[in-house]
Amino acid sequence: MTHPSLAIILAAGKGTRMKSDLPKVMHRLAGAPLIAHALRAAQEAGSERSAVVVGPGMEDVGRAVTALDPKVQVFVQAVQLGTADAVMAAREALEDFKGHVLILYGDTPLLRPETIASVNGALSDGADLVVIGFETENPTGYGRLLLDERGGLAAIREEKDATDAERAVTLCNSGIMGFRSADTLLGLIVRIDNDNAKGEFYLTDAVALAHGNRFDARIIRSGAEEVLGVNSRAELAEAEAQMQLRLRGAIVADGATLIAPDTVFLSYDTRVGRDVLIEPHVVIGEGVTIEDGATVRAFSHIQGARIGPGATVGPFARLRPGTSLARNAHIGNFVEIKQAEIEEGAKVNHLTYIGDASVGAGANVGAGTITCNFDGFAKHRTEIGAGAFIGSNTALVAPVKIGEGAYIGSGSVISKDVAPGALALSRPPQEERPGWATRMKERWARAKAKTSGNKGT
Repeated sequence: MTHPSLAIILAAGKGTRMKSDLPKVMHRLAGAPLIAHALRAAQEAGSERSAVVVGPGMEDVGRAVTALDPKVQVFVQAVQLGTADAVMAAREALEDFKGHVLILYGDTPLLRPETIASVNGALSDGADLVVIGFETENPTGYGRLLLDERGGLAAIREEKDATDAERAVTLCNSGIMGFRSADTLLGLIVRIDNDNAKGEFYLTDAVALAHGNRFDARIIRSGAEEVLGVNSRAELAEAEAQMQLRLRGAIVADGATLIAPDTVFLSYDTRVGRDVLIEPHVVIGEGVTIEDGATVRAFSHIQGARIGPGATVGPFARLRPGTSLARNAHIGNFVEIKQAEIEEGAKVNHLTYIGDASVGAGANVGAGTITCNFDGFAKHRTEIGAGAFIGSNTALVAPVKIGEGAYIGSGSVISKDVAPGALALSRPPQEERPGWATRMKERWARAKAKTSGNKGT
């Protein structure tokens, strides 16, 4: 039988080791704030309700989580007196809640939904309390999970309060816990005191209290990397590396090819189809979908864009938010696209900027073309019809429409609409002066000879 669950995510830590004005949980990992990963994992694991505990002055954290889910309750821990005190700050969320309660952390972004679901499973199976633990050869800094003579979970000892024998234990506490019910949690938490080295109310003390009451307290083990807490820039970089490994592995398993996986960077929400080829040194930001059979060539940067089936991008291309490439579109080297639709089979292959525009099916945009979309006050659109040909080094001054099948001569500045099938060009007349170059070369040669002769006298 499944039970509803409430996830309380603790995010009140100041993160002083990050050396930043930004709250720790707002630092970004794979394109999203740390706390967004924790919230998303809880929801994907089936949590029906979520609450986030922040510190004073952390309104931006509250805004970030409610933007992700307006139903999230946000509570403030006025004075940071420990993890048990932080949970009590969210007591209102516990009132009248009938179901499991999970305690997660906003700075633990690698926790998998499957692991959270296993905690719920153990609680549904009869456990009163569940702790996620992990083994490590270097347990320094972590609380230790202590077992009783039967191998059951007896207590969690913070390192500052541990004996030498307890510090030798390598089974460590991740901090992530689950309780069978709100009543179970509250019944234990009200008995926790602050008689410890730091004078704080440790939620981990609930384990010893539960053991004393002969509650069923269990351990679910995870890998150390999955419960990595981010407390410094170095740990943020380590978490990013782990997340990228996970994201790359997922798209490769689904049928994409990465030529040099370690050089490709993805976002948490990147969607990649089958038979996609991604060459080295590609950076993909948030909001990107790459459909079946597309190719992204080396040194490209993509954000907020859709790449259609069979389309080709790069090398050295930049797709900015609002870009949509249809089937078999071609975007080449040193091309930037922004807020534009490139229709089926259209080609924008060289040294070009297309912004606030549409390029019709089969159109060809020559090298050096730019859409002049901004007049210093507002943005304007350019519409290029199907099958149109835009010659190299053309400036299209928006708002402007190029009709289907129209032809724009190279080097033109086009500021008026062009009818379908018409030729438009705006070059000054070419002037030719016969013999001018020959006379100039002769004059230059005589001057050089004269100068050389003067130097010899």
